[in-house]
Amino acid sequence: MAKRAKKNNAIEVIILIIVIAFTIYNNLIEQSTANKTDAKGKVSVHFIDVGQADSILIRTENGNALIDAGNNEDGPLLVKYFKSLGINSFDYVFGTHAHEDHIGGMDDIIKNFKVEKYYMPNAATTTKTFLDILDALDAKSYKFSVPKIGQKFSMGDVHFEIIYVGEDETDLNSTSIVMRMDHGENSFLFTGDSTSKVEKLILDSNIDVDVLKVAHHGSSYSNTLDFLKKVSPKYAVIEVGANNSYNHPEKVILRRLQRLNIEVYRTDQSGTIIMESDGNVLNIETLKTQTNG
Repeated sequence: MAKRAKKNNAIEVIILIIVIAFTIYNNLIEQSTANKTDAKGKVSVHFIDVGQADSILIRTENGNALIDAGNNEDGPLLVKYFKSLGINSFDYVFGTHAHEDHIGGMDDIIKNFKVEKYYMPNAATTTKTFLDILDALDAKSYKFSVPKIGQKFSMGDVHFEIIYVGEDETDLNSTSIVMRMDHGENSFLFTGDSTSKVEKLILDSNIDVDVLKVAHHGSSYSNTLDFLKKVSPKYAVIEVGANNSYNHPEKVILRRLQRLNIEVYRTDQSGTIIMESDGNVLNIETLKTQTNG
């Protein structure tokens, strides 16, 4: 009888262990599912070829967003490109920082499209490029807003979060708006020209993504090893001009990306890079666009 009782106790312990393990597994699955956003429809992210400059278009079924607008000469070409896509308005427009290769064509955008919200850092300059933007905003009675760290935006099933924005007017690159975008299981990190100083500040933030817009055209003043390891993207996009005088992207950064097995796309080699997300799968295509002035 004692042996039978011990055997029954052992069976009960095994059953209990199985039940506990199954419960833990179910809880993990439910938690994982809760952390993902159900996405409907498709979203396309256009890393536009504007030479040694940045411009990124985000198109959804619920609206459009724009991050930067290239150099001054790129503005009219971007207007033409966006209109060819049937775009008449932008829900959100972000000038990541007040350098001409990021906001040069922004006055053309403001003049030619309806802009619901325009965001830029609280770091002004007295350049004609910057003043042209203020004039364009004023002419249409638009107000600009300064985003706050942690601030969130949405366009349907596409969700944005401001990871960082600075105010130091002596170092405009370090004022760059850094922003995360999520669409279902696909995620992007847009970095402007953020520096290694900024990268260190945001290492503990929610920055692990599938696609990284490489900061500052592949400069070694950005893109530290610790940062790239934390982001751990599958793809990296470098917006850069062919044969530029800065030698961007720098070889040390390309080697770093290669060592981390990150697949690299470059606008100087491929032209405009379009990544389309359905919330699960990410498709990539490249095409030549008349957008580099």
